[in-house]
Amino acid sequence: MSNRPDKSRALEILRAQAKAKRENALRGFVPYPKQIEFVAATKDHSECALTAGNQTGKSSIGAVMAAVFATGLYPEWWTGRRFDGPVRGWCCGESASLVRDVAQRKLCGPPGDEENFGTGTIPKSLLVGKIPGHGAGGALDKVRVKHVSGGISEITFKSYDQDRAKWQGETLDFVWCDEEPPLGHYVEAMARCIATDGLLFSTFTPLSGMLNVIPRFREGVRDRCLIRMAMSDCRHLDDPGTREKLLAAFPRHEHRARLEGLPALGSGSVFEGVELSTLIEPLSLFNGQVLHNGKPLNTSWWAFLWGIDFGINHPFGAVLTAWDRDNDCFLVLAEVKLKDQVVAVHSSRIRSIAGHVPVAWPHDGTQREKGSGESVASIYKKEGLLMLPKHATHEDGSISTEGGIAEMLARMQSGRFKVAEGCREWAEEFGNYHRKDGMIVKQGDDLLSATRIACMARRFARPAALGPVRPGQDGTYRRRYRGPEIAEGTDFNVFGV
Repeated sequence: MSNRPDKSRALEILRAQAKAKRENALRGFVPYPKQIEFVAATKDHSECALTAGNQTGKSSIGAVMAAVFATGLYPEWWTGRRFDGPVRGWCCGESASLVRDVAQRKLCGPPGDEENFGTGTIPKSLLVGKIPGHGAGGALDKVRVKHVSGGISEITFKSYDQDRAKWQGETLDFVWCDEEPPLGHYVEAMARCIATDGLLFSTFTPLSGMLNVIPRFREGVRDRCLIRMAMSDCRHLDDPGTREKLLAAFPRHEHRARLEGLPALGSGSVFEGVELSTLIEPLSLFNGQVLHNGKPLNTSWWAFLWGIDFGINHPFGAVLTAWDRDNDCFLVLAEVKLKDQVVAVHSSRIRSIAGHVPVAWPHDGTQREKGSGESVASIYKKEGLLMLPKHATHEDGSISTEGGIAEMLARMQSGRFKVAEGCREWAEEFGNYHRKDGMIVKQGDDLLSATRIACMARRFARPAALGPVRPGQDGTYRRRYRGPEIAEGTDFNVFGV
């Protein structure tokens, strides 16, 4: 007796199951921990960014999020933002063709392929309408999606090569930017979501470094959250061979962006070949003492010096440094970085950490303040800081930035430069300090600039008491340098070290 009908029935069932799976990719999506973390961040933040390496699934999670918002089909693992009903959203990319080939493909299926329309993250049964675009072949302008509540959501596709004015006027619940947009378009997208208390989320490989959107997420604003996903966070890329192929495919200065999701460093890191981990020491300050692994160090032979960057048109930066002269090791012990604060606040923070320590400052401190006509350096001196008599120079009297960088790099490479583990903003600046076309990019380098000033002026460092200093009863600060005196009538230390 033949069992052919049974086999035919089984084959039909398998085909039906495969079709159902193909036309509801959302149901079978299994996220990685970093993707779950990114989704969770949307609950309490209105701006979220996922910076990730290539092929890590950044666009996939973006497409899943857009589909979930449009359909209302929130999966069990979902702990992020939820909308009560149908939504209006944008999915955006670098050009019309790239939007079609990435965002649209992941949401709806292969462009121009009617048979496979509905094989993306939006279930086919819920795709109830589409409007063709006027640009790239197969591109859509908009899709309409049935929401589980019974209403209809709308998703519109936009590109960064459109004039910014075409991004104006809409009110939206969410915007997904796939790859990093120009800042002007990003701000317009954010404006679309203000009235609805909506969500702007971005997924990109940070090849633009610190030029566009990333600086927004380093300003400490509570409503913004940045998550980084590296190749090591993705099981499907957990293969040395795959990593080697990617390393070989891209220029060296793009490796950190392509593999680790870190901002690209233009044409290369300023401190090329130096790993941050080799600089970090378990140092800390407590009650006027320097601790190593929590135990007090004998620093009686150390000389201390503040280096500052005044923050003219950028944040103020200051570092407390020490020179272990026995071992010729230069150390960064503490940091101060402030934005949009006055001189009194800058000075107060320095005095609260180590007010008895002299302060080295850059040549722009000789500029005159428009109102009083006083130099910038003299204003800080009036606020109680022990400003050195002249701006910092190398021993030959020059102020070369490249010379200062070369000195720091040589020390780093020889193990004679260390940074206290608590200096997190210094470490962040170090990781992003780069060149473009051979020139140092002077952006987000406030603490590194202050460090360079202190390093080039370290011959004026002095043994000093650490800890806070407060004004006397008359409101002034009466203190002198500890160590050799500066000879009368001179504006530099005749004793050198």
